[in-house]
Amino acid sequence: MEKLLIRGGKRLSGNVKVSGAKNAAVAVIPAVLLTDEICIIDNLPYIDDVIVLKNILSELGAKVSLSPNGRMVIDPSSVKRYIANSEEVKKMRASYYLLGALLGRGGYAEVAFPGGCEIGARPIDQHIKGFESLGVHVDIESGSIRARADKLIGNDVYLDVISVGATINIMLASVRAEGTTTIVNAAKEPHVVDVANFLNAMGANIKGAGTDTIKIKGVERLSGCHYTIIPDQIEAGTFMIAAAATNGDVLIKDVIPKHLEAISAKLVEMGVDIMEGDDNIRVRGCNRLKSVNIKTLPYPGFPTDLQQPMSVLLSIAEGNSVITENVWESRYKHIEEICKMGANVKIEDRVAIIKGVPSLKGAPVAASDLRAGAALIVAGLIADGVTEISNVQYIDRGYECIEGKLISLGADIKRIDDMGRIIPTKKSAAVI
Repeated sequence: MEKLLIRGGKRLSGNVKVSGAKNAAVAVIPAVLLTDEICIIDNLPYIDDVIVLKNILSELGAKVSLSPNGRMVIDPSSVKRYIANSEEVKKMRASYYLLGALLGRGGYAEVAFPGGCEIGARPIDQHIKGFESLGVHVDIESGSIRARADKLIGNDVYLDVISVGATINIMLASVRAEGTTTIVNAAKEPHVVDVANFLNAMGANIKGAGTDTIKIKGVERLSGCHYTIIPDQIEAGTFMIAAAATNGDVLIKDVIPKHLEAISAKLVEMGVDIMEGDDNIRVRGCNRLKSVNIKTLPYPGFPTDLQQPMSVLLSIAEGNSVITENVWESRYKHIEEICKMGANVKIEDRVAIIKGVPSLKGAPVAASDLRAGAALIVAGLIADGVTEISNVQYIDRGYECIEGKLISLGADIKRIDDMGRIIPTKKSAAVI
């Protein structure tokens, strides 16, 4: 049971490099199953979710290597197994992408019900609706999802709600289907576009990714390719918030500024100085942060994954701020923890009313999910005294070498084991 210890009050400054996008990586890796040829994927974040997927593909029979510099080489030619029900599969939500990939590969998939962070009800009804539109028969029993199709036939799929997971899963299942599939009310997130670009690099015919209508014309086969994952917009946004919270001056490198427009706009509204380059963003804090109101929305709206770190920043802003969480209904579990540190927040259903306080104080706190863990790190960076964060396994699912990157910016942070011994900081190709 590892923990992070943060002594707050250090101003962040310097350069930090963003890793590859977790949310793109966990979909692109299963997509390799759609071919029998070798794929090389670069700029993968070296995080627990990527390592788990490497293990799952190996269990299915693929030959997989992963290097700490973020390159994965996958040879799926020996995959004969279409059942993924190990404990590894149950660890992560994104394991449901195995359904679409295995269906597209051979018309059958049996996948254990996915796990992941508890941030609210996350049904897969839209995934199933999409699969059934393609001619797939789906059964759910004994904790597994079984999907079978004699032949995948393209069709029109209208998503009742915008769902990133369903959009990607339907793309995976339909790229080798007979005919054309049209996804209406599709998600537009950058990682949806990245998965479509990867599939097109393999020989798929996908148009419209990044809009609310995606058309997929089925092809007979896909080939191997060499592909580079986009930068992680959520990690970049987390560092932007941390820089603003500590009144720092940080140059965040290897980013796509357009992906960060929603967070940049809110930080500017709070008084933070944002300067965009071609592939970097410089964030300079201010002495008096202003309160703002935020509503989380699907892309290009304010991302739900940054709501939790942003709530910490708002907890020390002058005045009252209101956050409305429109995506997940249980994404305020971190609030109780930051209130232990002196934050003044009231929750009413999906609304958080935040009254700014002058400062936070260090305390023992526990991460309840990935982005809650990121929020607690931001809280620890600005708190007086020492903050001890437990359940860091959630953080390791999505942030590569988080303490190493923060140390490079001047933070006082270390990782300890359950005996209180310091664990050496992990090295990463993404740490400057």
